[in-house]
Amino acid sequence: MKRGVYTLALRALSPLVWLWMGRRARRAGGQWEIFSPERFGRLPAAESSAPQAAPVWVHAVSLGETRAAQPLLQALLDRGLPVLLTHVTATGRAEGARLFQDAIARGQLRQAWLPYDFPGAARRYMAGRRPRCGLLIEREIWPNLLAAAREAGVPMALVSARFSASSLRQAGRMGSVMREALAGLDAVLAQTAEDAARLAQAGARPPVVTGNLKFDLELPEAQVRAGQAWRERLGRRVVAVASTREGEDGGFIEAIKRHAKIPGTHECSLFLLIPRHPQRFDEVARLLEDAGLPYTRRSGGADPGSETVVLLGDTLGEMAFYYAASEVAIVAGSFAPLGGHNLIEACAAGVPVIVGPHTFNFKQAAEDAIQAGAVQRAPDAGQAVDAAMALLADEARRRRGGEAARAWFGAHAGATRRTLEALAPWLDARAEP
Repeated sequence: MKRGVYTLALRALSPLVWLWMGRRARRAGGQWEIFSPERFGRLPAAESSAPQAAPVWVHAVSLGETRAAQPLLQALLDRGLPVLLTHVTATGRAEGARLFQDAIARGQLRQAWLPYDFPGAARRYMAGRRPRCGLLIEREIWPNLLAAAREAGVPMALVSARFSASSLRQAGRMGSVMREALAGLDAVLAQTAEDAARLAQAGARPPVVTGNLKFDLELPEAQVRAGQAWRERLGRRVVAVASTREGEDGGFIEAIKRHAKIPGTHECSLFLLIPRHPQRFDEVARLLEDAGLPYTRRSGGADPGSETVVLLGDTLGEMAFYYAASEVAIVAGSFAPLGGHNLIEACAAGVPVIVGPHTFNFKQAAEDAIQAGAVQRAPDAGQAVDAAMALLADEARRRRGGEAARAWFGAHAGATRRTLEALAPWLDARAEP
């Protein structure tokens, strides 16, 4: 497929894309601004007349990529560089606004929507924003946007890049349009040697392995302290079931019912059940009600009572609190064929971690962490809860798992430093407004 054919197909399918985005916006909430001028590459009126220093443009499509980019974004801000942070989803944009509210308030970081990948929108975006360089987080490859960057002389890098076997097959099906797009990247900084090999096979210039930015995250100290103090105040044994996706909650709820009481005692374990997406908070609450499990919602603000079995984690931006409040963490998204979610954040909190069979989004990290004794794998939700309860009953093994998790996390730090070193020629020159 050539880029012209790709563009025609994109234009033909765009009404379906907008319909999907509209449905997702209604379910997820937030301001998506699907037909706003920014989505078509135009500057907002408030910015079109104000001179701006050429920013470092960082694209983090959604919530996970925004969190992954946090260490790099903070390092750029610490250097005094102006930053433009773009997103596709409202959840990603809201997380960026939460993480960098101070930088936004002082005008050092601006947020915008990524334009749709139409040639005209991409050219207008480059002409209006005039970035000094573009850093695409993990796997955001847009052929027309990259072509417009080449025309404008804007160097582009794929940063903390991951490229699975399925991504390679998809790139092969797209033919020359994807090879051209990957070949147009000026730098490819991969998470692992496997990612680098697949990217090179797909047509990218020789990648450099700089590691995974997620290993450089710093958990908010205030949240960590608050989570630890909260668990001590409750005096309960706590298990986090984090980032559950549709189709997973039912299995966890059934397993929790079996383990609501610790065998041989009258003590009630507390499970933190934390859905990945806010639009599912009410749905999971209904599942808990149907199961007859005593639960309370974190958003209510009150501590769970002694008979409460589940705390529904229906807040955003508190994952560090939830992990710090737990003695064992089950990281979901991996108990259905969805690829899994960020097990690295749980390891950073120093708790033993349990994942499911589907961790292809974190394939190398999961394998390494299992080998290091930081993570164990369970075949389904029921056996994951069984494994968590076994760890609660074995303090020595639980402590060893937590220590291994913290050591494994610490051993892989440095991706942000290596990324900045690789991009130094693009970042050192300070552009004037």
